[in-house]
Amino acid sequence: MSTALSFLDGRITINPDICNGRPTIRSQRIAVQTVLEFLGAGDGEAEILEQYPSLEPEDIRACLRFAAELMNRRYDLAKVA
Repeated sequence: MSTALSFLDGRITINPDICNGRPTIRSQRIAVQTVLEFLGAGDGEAEILEQYPSLEPEDIRACLRFAAELMNRRYDLAKVA
């Protein structure tokens, strides 16, 4: 039995059985990373919503908030071998 995590009022979910455990939008097979890559390539909200009609504008904003929250964490670098 897998355990799913939910963030930002359930807009972002992490389930080991969906997309190899990557963060997705509302447990759909649309990864947060995919939306962020579209935004990074210069695509606008309307273009993303056209490509993925099951998404809502709030989903795109949740992806941005999720990424911002990850960047707000402290990271320690470990030397390997």
